[in-house]
Amino acid sequence: MRDRYMGKRDSILVDKSYSLKETMTMINANSMGFALVCDGGKLLGIVTDGDIRRYLLGGGSLMESIDNIANREFFFVGENERHLARTIMEREKITVIPVVNERRELVDILFDKPDSDKASGEKINLPLVIMAGGKGTRLWPYTNILPKPLIPIDGITITEQIMNRFAKYGCKDVFIIVNYMKDFIKAYFKEKSVKQTIHFIEEECFLGTGGGLQYLNGLIDAPFFLTNCDVLVDCDYAQILEAHKEQENIVTMVCAKKNLVIPYGTVEVSKDCRILSMKEKPAVEYNINTGVYLVEPELLRLIPKNQGIHFPQLIERAMEASHKVGTYLIDESQWMDMGQLEELEQMKYKLEKF
Repeated sequence: MRDRYMGKRDSILVDKSYSLKETMTMINANSMGFALVCDGGKLLGIVTDGDIRRYLLGGGSLMESIDNIANREFFFVGENERHLARTIMEREKITVIPVVNERRELVDILFDKPDSDKASGEKINLPLVIMAGGKGTRLWPYTNILPKPLIPIDGITITEQIMNRFAKYGCKDVFIIVNYMKDFIKAYFKEKSVKQTIHFIEEECFLGTGGGLQYLNGLIDAPFFLTNCDVLVDCDYAQILEAHKEQENIVTMVCAKKNLVIPYGTVEVSKDCRILSMKEKPAVEYNINTGVYLVEPELLRLIPKNQGIHFPQLIERAMEASHKVGTYLIDESQWMDMGQLEELEQMKYKLEKF
């Protein structure tokens, strides 16, 4: 992503009072093919030379206010969401995304650039911990025969898919926490030739998604990535580390932005059953825990000995102890989950396609 915006603000922005003719003059002058329409400092929409051509071909007037022509259904990101821009550009086949603050005022413009910079590939060389001890009950009957960590996705196991992504960032030491069908898993990797060093950590009993981490005490003395064995996250792991350090977190949770459109008109009513407001098929945006984290080794001291605990509960303990816990947001298209049969098929489709 590169920025051609700095120093060109006046040639990109037009006030909503501008006519179409005045806006065309601005677009011709900036040689960028578009202008951003604003009301004072607030960004209202975007208009491209293509939008203008289509309007004029439809019999539009050069004296029409640009406020009536601007596209208000455009993509933008917040100041703390810049890392989502490339994914949105690729998905929506666009080449520019404005960056706005909380007041929706323009602060930057991001432009597309070659795929070689899609991820930094910076060698961060942090340990990787994979939680692979569960029974995978949501994937039965597959997991009656094959443990979830060994289910093949696009020709190789999900565990190897995860390891390969982290190997690109120099993550050489992999700790795999096993329990259910552990001998099967260990035997498989004994016969495989992998570039990373695998350390198997065996649970004596089922300890949840966080309890097995107690066995890492004394083995890991640096920040480490932690992931469920049924998820893939395609993003720049070096940027996660950078955000983790900047926020001084004990845990950084990777979250996917999810948009859910309710397929009905919703109605808000008062206590006396009068209609207060109505919305037709409203969209709800929320953040989903992807099951991928960056963790400081200090967190391991909060794990109860020989007791089961799930990792979200461990995060709550950290927050109660006044530790900093933060998030790193990605687009939902960057997260693949195979925890259920339908999601497993979707993951296979995405990997085969891309």
